[in-house]
Amino acid sequence: MSQKKVKTFSVLDTQIRVVPVDKEDYISLTDMLKAKDGDFFISDWLRNRNTVEFLGIWESVHNPDFNYGEFDIIKSQAGLNSYRISIKEWVKKTNAIGLMAKAGRYGGTYAHRDLAFEFGMWISPKFKIYLIKEFQRLKEADQAQLGWDIKRYLTKINYRIHTDAIKNNLIPLELSKAQINLSMKVWRKRSG
Repeated sequence: MSQKKVKTFSVLDTQIRVVPVDKEDYISLTDMLKAKDGDFFISDWLRNRNTVEFLGIWESVHNPDFNYGEFDIIKSQAGLNSYRISIKEWVKKTNAIGLMAKAGRYGGTYAHRDLAFEFGMWISPKFKIYLIKEFQRLKEADQAQLGWDIKRYLTKINYRIHTDAIKNNLIPLELSKAQINLSMKVWRKRSG
């Protein structure tokens, strides 16, 4: 993943990365977690029964390959003190597409924006509101940039059409002696 595709925005003094995955925005939960007070882990959020149910519903709407059998097993254990599951385990067992753990330069845990907004509520209601607001601002800025790029491209195309039309229709391939003499006369007058 190139750095050009990774975008960042700030929520309550926390820098959060956004990466595109199959034309969808995935937001870094790892970055968001820095805004939560204390030592918490994404697995703490994932062990909550309401979280697991929400993830299962989201996957059932968006993922035709979701493994419902494994999901039911995980859901039955969610909320128990002994229950723990990592993002990698969740994805592997359920074939989930809404969450992903990435290694490397832009590594961390990422979630589809719908799920990231829900994670924002776990951090705090205030954080969720600002997360949505700042994400929308980022998307509006992207749209404005896209509009500018389109206008620039259209201007470039129009310029080429106009210059080609002038070359092909207004400028003769060969000039007569009279045209050359007239051009020279005009040139001398202007430069002299």
